[in-house]
Amino acid sequence: MTQNMTSRAWGELMLLALIWGGSFLSIRVALDEIPFVTSVAFRVGVAALVLWGWVALRRLPLPRDPRIWGALLVMGVLNNVLPFSLMAWGQLHIETGLTSILNAGTAVFGVLAAAIFLADERLTPRRALGVTIGFFGVAVAIGLENLSSFDLRSAAQLAVVAGTICYALAGVWARTRLTGLAPQVQAAGMLTGSSLVMVPAALMIDGIVVPQQSDTILAVGYYAVVATALAYLLYFRVLATAGSGNVMLCTLMIPPVAILLGAWVRGEVLAPTVYLGFALLIAGLLILDGRLFRQR
Repeated sequence: MTQNMTSRAWGELMLLALIWGGSFLSIRVALDEIPFVTSVAFRVGVAALVLWGWVALRRLPLPRDPRIWGALLVMGVLNNVLPFSLMAWGQLHIETGLTSILNAGTAVFGVLAAAIFLADERLTPRRALGVTIGFFGVAVAIGLENLSSFDLRSAAQLAVVAGTICYALAGVWARTRLTGLAPQVQAAGMLTGSSLVMVPAALMIDGIVVPQQSDTILAVGYYAVVATALAYLLYFRVLATAGSGNVMLCTLMIPPVAILLGAWVRGEVLAPTVYLGFALLIAGLLILDGRLFRQR
């Protein structure tokens, strides 16, 4: 639903875009020292602790049905374990700015997944057009020539796209299995479920890894506490005040932040086709949003 945006809501939306845009750089900085499985374990584990502290502070009611906790575990796998791991591994081989652009395809896959699995989400002609243009934008950003000569970089880009598909499926799962649950409790439970998967996986695959460099420690603290735990709380606030239609605008605001930070801090340079793909993706998302059509 799209609601009228106040100046405060705009400010919170831009702050959320800045926070999530900066997460791509912080993850890449941490990956210079720690393995990607451990980086994800730090992210979900620390964020879960922070959110449970918030839940306890607000004295929010907890679910008692074991089936809900099982659904939260599945949600943690779909929304955290798989996409965080796929994207972290992908960032080892592609630029942070490109990762953020491919990540923006989440909204496109979300519309398609909802149309497939949810009876009340029809794929109207306008949505079908937006999805088609969005798909084309993702393909252009990846570069069709990269798929014809498949290599590690191509695999990394496809891994990021696979992560966005996981996000889309997680949205459907939440709609069907987690309705009526306080969003803060849902986020804390989801991150707990993902921690139960990622922490043992990190210990088995990487062993005990302790970051030594101050840049790594700050990066982990940023993407775990600020860009995951606190960003979830801000996201729920913006969602309640601005509506899901306006929150989609955040998807368009994140890549410019990530691109600028990647170029400034790590000297990344993206190919012109990447920007063309992002422009097409923006067009697809604006068509999906629909407000321009309503105004006309």
